[in-house]
Amino acid sequence: MFTGIVKERGRLVRREGGADGVRLEVEAPRTAAATAVGDSVALDGCCLTATEVADGRIAFHAVPETIRRSTLDRLSPGEELNVEPALRAGEPLGGHYVQGHVDGVGRVAAVEPEGEGRRLTIEPPPELLRYCVEKGSIAVDGVSLTIATLDDRAFDVALVPHTLETTTLGRVRPGDEVNLEADVLAKYVERLLPAG
Repeated sequence: MFTGIVKERGRLVRREGGADGVRLEVEAPRTAAATAVGDSVALDGCCLTATEVADGRIAFHAVPETIRRSTLDRLSPGEELNVEPALRAGEPLGGHYVQGHVDGVGRVAAVEPEGEGRRLTIEPPPELLRYCVEKGSIAVDGVSLTIATLDDRAFDVALVPHTLETTTLGRVRPGDEVNLEADVLAKYVERLLPAG
């Protein structure tokens, strides 16, 4: 599991493959130093397994399901992405419970300055909006955020200066696509409630 607290901005070095699977090689020295083959690492919110680790770089294989549900197939070498190693026993829980299972891709509709930070308006796929609640949690490109407001088509999140500085969310622009993971608790509640 993850908490949505990004530990490092990595850089995509190489991307190979297509619809049947993609090999990604990411430069992330701090994360690589503590990662072994077989460990889970989230890239822009997608939980992937390290297949190779050497010289400050980590390689991963993204399967077709991950490619279909995320933005990983749109990344080009040189681009930055949010990197978070899996939570280890005894580490602080600073964000919220994040599985690294991206539910879908949203579109950034607006980016507005707000004090020293920014406010993003994100339009999720309609089937994901039902899991969003005001002051609830959502992961955006792997970053744990709180939904500030929402309506019947979009939600807003407020980004503090630290988030803008340490994650890739500081560079997003209207029209950009972002990976979204809804709070897993909302999905379980929906599943357990009798159909009405």
